[in-house]
Amino acid sequence: EAAPDGRCGCFHFTETDMGDSPINSLVLLGIGSSFAFSGVFYHLYKEKKKELQKLKEIPFFKPDHHLLNVLNSTSQKRLQYVAVEGQVQADGEPLASQFVPQCFGVLQKIVVGDHWKYWNAATGTWNSRTRNMKETNNSVPFSLISAGSFISDVCVKVHKPLEASGCFLERVHFRTKRAEEGLMNVVVSELTGEKPVAKEEREEMLRVGTTVTGFGEVVLEGGHSMRLQAPPDGRSYVLVPGDYRSFIDRHEASASMWRALAAATGITGTSILLCLLYNLSGKQDDRKK
Repeated sequence: EAAPDGRCGCFHFTETDMGDSPINSLVLLGIGSSFAFSGVFYHLYKEKKKELQKLKEIPFFKPDHHLLNVLNSTSQKRLQYVAVEGQVQADGEPLASQFVPQCFGVLQKIVVGDHWKYWNAATGTWNSRTRNMKETNNSVPFSLISAGSFISDVCVKVHKPLEASGCFLERVHFRTKRAEEGLMNVVVSELTGEKPVAKEEREEMLRVGTTVTGFGEVVLEGGHSMRLQAPPDGRSYVLVPGDYRSFIDRHEASASMWRALAAATGITGTSILLCLLYNLSGKQDDRKK
């Protein structure tokens, strides 16, 4: 039975406090982590909003007579940094895919190589490596025209597109073919500790008719011909797949994601903190009683 002076009760109270201490430490760590992540996510949201605001300040055009008139109205016949959205049209004969029938483009990258495995005696495992990787790049001059214009007297020629940044190539072919288990491969594997596994073929193209948005300087070449090129002031020369509105929507979705993460982690941290304070106030009331 418990002693009438309450010493037993004091013993149990101390034991409970000791048991709660590690739990409270984890709770405090969770609260701090939630607020820290919320601050990081909010910072990323603010940075993305600044980037989005700068993008929206860039003048946007399509390769039509309106852009031509704007260029003619400028003293230097050029616009230093604008966005131009149009469909890809080869200025001459387009490139034909080496693997896909009736697939034509203006930029082409073909990568062919072998995947091998080699024996690692230190770890006692087979590791992978690539050998004989060969990359071929082909291009033909092309222009951007207004959507739906198969024959247009107004176009924007894209100058040195391979110097532009952005993931504007589309994968049109990918195949891996397993290496044959022949006698020669077995002999090579025994002698060198390496063996072929597969052969890879990959082809990427910027196809004719694809909608592309380019960011750069536009200059008037004469008549109805205009040229998109890298800006001389060092700003980014970029080609992105898709239309201008989709490009802006992707950035707005990214900003919304960071804002939602900041709110969610902040609310989580606040909720845990309020629950902790409520529990502590309840314990204080019990002790007073």
